[in-house]
Amino acid sequence: MKKYTSLFLSIVTVFIIITIGNIVIVAQNEQNDMTIDAKTRTEVIDTILQNLNDSYVFADVAKKMEEDVRSRLKNKEYDNITSAKQFAVKLTEDLQSISKDKHLRVRYSFEKMPVREKREKPTEQEETEYRNYLKRINYGFEKVERLQGNVGYIDLRGFFGPELGAETVAAAMTFVNGTDALIFDLRNNGGGDPEMVALICSYLFGDKPVHLNNLFFRDGNRTEEFWTKPNVLGKKYGDKDVYVLTSNRTFSGAEEFSNNLKVLKRATIVGETTGGGANPGGVFRINDHFGVFIPVGRAINPITKTNWEGTGVLPDVAVPKDQALKTAYLLALNKSFNNTKDENLKKNLKVLIDQQQKELDEIRVKK
Repeated sequence: MKKYTSLFLSIVTVFIIITIGNIVIVAQNEQNDMTIDAKTRTEVIDTILQNLNDSYVFADVAKKMEEDVRSRLKNKEYDNITSAKQFAVKLTEDLQSISKDKHLRVRYSFEKMPVREKREKPTEQEETEYRNYLKRINYGFEKVERLQGNVGYIDLRGFFGPELGAETVAAAMTFVNGTDALIFDLRNNGGGDPEMVALICSYLFGDKPVHLNNLFFRDGNRTEEFWTKPNVLGKKYGDKDVYVLTSNRTFSGAEEFSNNLKVLKRATIVGETTGGGANPGGVFRINDHFGVFIPVGRAINPITKTNWEGTGVLPDVAVPKDQALKTAYLLALNKSFNNTKDENLKKNLKVLIDQQQKELDEIRVKK
């Protein structure tokens, strides 16, 4: 999802919706509940269905969702639900049962949702809050280090603020530039801005622009293309080996990053199949206490002409998420061992490989 859209949201809401679905559920469960009546249920359903018909990326699927929910309403499936939390969960499950769209989600908020005018730019206060938030989370970069055996490691928790975070990206990529292989850890990454995805991908390719991904939007029947950038701050990583760690929590923009590199054969994906959310969108306010995240577009890979919605990105090396780092690390170390002619280095690498293999075996035994 673009950082600012015509459906401009509060800064807090933006950061909630770009996380993966189960985090949103946890956030809702921690709130106080409230009692709702038949009138509220009907109004929420009617407004959600209208917004889906007007904006959901697949108009035919929106109509099918309406038919299904109307049928459930007629059969009185919602009549006994008086909990606002349960109602949001039930509607989400019913809408997803037809759409298979993991981004599509009804949200409940105990605190009143702010009314926001449709506008292209944030207020000065929102802009300040946004900048401060990105600084506090270091633009998604949780950890950057050089592992023994000269393997780079970047723990990236989100793709945030490409303009503001460009220097942080450059610093991270400069730090690992001299390593023989690089591991991106996206096991706890819920996604973010496709421009940031493109920026980081740019460090892994040459100066000739590479077509990474497209986003098609129903509104205006338009398509946005995302390409690598020929020029970046600092040095590019070259053609050295790259590994991407994934889990079932890897979602949205993090899945795009993984899919981009997998399709282009630029990285080895290690871990679990990702969450399966490829449709960008925004939150539509329904009333004071309900909103719905509606995907208004879909990703289209320029090579495969498909995306990962509902299926996730399949790893090249499938292992449980807690084994992914050791597995990728060993792949990198063994490659270095096989490629080097330096006997002293071989000896040191062999010790390190044996140690990491022992630790990986211990993790497997505990399973």
